[in-house]
Amino acid sequence: MKRIYLSLLAVFFAATTFAQIETPVKWSYAAKRISPTEAVILVKATIDAGWHIYSQNVKEGGPVATSFTFPPSKDYVLVGKPMEPKPVTKYEDAFKMNVSYFENSAIFQQRIKLKKAGATTVKGKVEYMTCNDRKCLPPDEVEFTVSLSAK
Repeated sequence: MKRIYLSLLAVFFAATTFAQIETPVKWSYAAKRISPTEAVILVKATIDAGWHIYSQNVKEGGPVATSFTFPPSKDYVLVGKPMEPKPVTKYEDAFKMNVSYFENSAIFQQRIKLKKAGATTVKGKVEYMTCNDRKCLPPDEVEFTVSLSAK
């Protein structure tokens, strides 16, 4: 009897754990050389219908802005800040302010200048917050690695 109880408890726990995980944003990454010494890192968010992520430019008191961090590298330096497409800007009652966000998809671009010729790997991390018209999920962080081949 104890085995049956423990088995049922394990199944219930597993089912409720899987049922609670929501991942309305999928991330993909690529790199494109634009010259022998420069490249662009492309970070794409594919967002499920009804959900959105926020711009990098959110006023204080609003939701968690999307942000990128890149650790220092001996192979490249960042050129400027990550660029983003034009966001939708609307008033959100949850934050009592106008906020800028992306629906469906957004491609962020970070230019880099290479310090040496050859292949390199770019590592980074994106932090973001996802909301829909009923709720917001806790902020999340995703680490990524992009390979840039030699040209």
